[in-house]
Amino acid sequence: MNLEELRRRIDELDDAILGLLERRANVALDIAKAKAAAGVTRFHDPEREREVLDRLEARGAGRFPRAAIRAVFREIMSACLSLEQPLRVAFLGPAGTFSHIAARRAFGGAAVYEPADSLDDAFESVRRGECAYGVVPIESLAEGSVDSTLDALWRGDLRIRMELVQEISHCLLTLAPSLERIERVYSHPQALAQCRSFLARHLPSAQMIPTPSTARAAQEALADPAGAAIASKLAGELYGIPALRESIQDRQPNVTRFVVVAKSDAPRTGDDKTSLAFSTKNEVGALRRILSIFEDAGIDLSRIESRPHPEKPWEYVFFVDAHGHRLDPHFVTAIEKLEAHCSTLRIFGSYPRAKAH
Repeated sequence: MNLEELRRRIDELDDAILGLLERRANVALDIAKAKAAAGVTRFHDPEREREVLDRLEARGAGRFPRAAIRAVFREIMSACLSLEQPLRVAFLGPAGTFSHIAARRAFGGAAVYEPADSLDDAFESVRRGECAYGVVPIESLAEGSVDSTLDALWRGDLRIRMELVQEISHCLLTLAPSLERIERVYSHPQALAQCRSFLARHLPSAQMIPTPSTARAAQEALADPAGAAIASKLAGELYGIPALRESIQDRQPNVTRFVVVAKSDAPRTGDDKTSLAFSTKNEVGALRRILSIFEDAGIDLSRIESRPHPEKPWEYVFFVDAHGHRLDPHFVTAIEKLEAHCSTLRIFGSYPRAKAH
């Protein structure tokens, strides 16, 4: 075939794909009617989506890049779900934050994204039922846990439904023509910390100005001819600010773990994680006895850290991530024993373990 014939063949295949998309959308609408007839009020099933995406990615499509299969079908599923029932997702705004990027990766481009002014506001949007989910950062490879998220989980009654591991690539966004013309750098405190070496080497005299989010930093830089923002490339595109430097983070790779919070957690998949927190009784050996409960049950702890108790001065809360689901038989037994030895025990939810990014 010559070039013109090959292009006509591509057009034919594209038309065939459009026909299949139309048929899939019609079936999605039939599913919506079946759910309504059965009295189902929640149309989104993240576990079913995960199962389908895993199956399609594993099956492959010949020479079509396997990594792209998940992204393509993520968008197809997002668009079809929007025909059944619009999905509303809260995230730490404004548009262009890394939370926004993680949310779009989880739910696709057809969901309705609601920017929140703070992490607490994102939690509250889900708690009030305004959004089905909230996407919030919980831990970064470079800077450790996000305290505001841990505090919101401790105070609230929402559950972790999903986790996402997202690579974070920071850009220096500015209208200034060169590094020498930059006098101020705006960004979220964690982003500033993740770029310490770059800032010390290239902008040692610039003033560092913390902002509630990286996207808010981009908005500040847009109004400041001598300002720059550390933010995502997406934020630069959204707000019309060029990237003077890309990938300026000190650590390579720079990874942040996000969690999706909802009113309920996920069912068992066989490859799960449970997040919880507890405070110990003020007794000698109390923490050792609690940790031995996990060991005796064969539960592997992937993370444990302590923070001051929010209500009790000079007492501490231990936040734990453990492999397994809270409904696994050995986990149920462990929780019963923990309740007897902890002064406070809170389960934040069980959810499928994220694949390595």
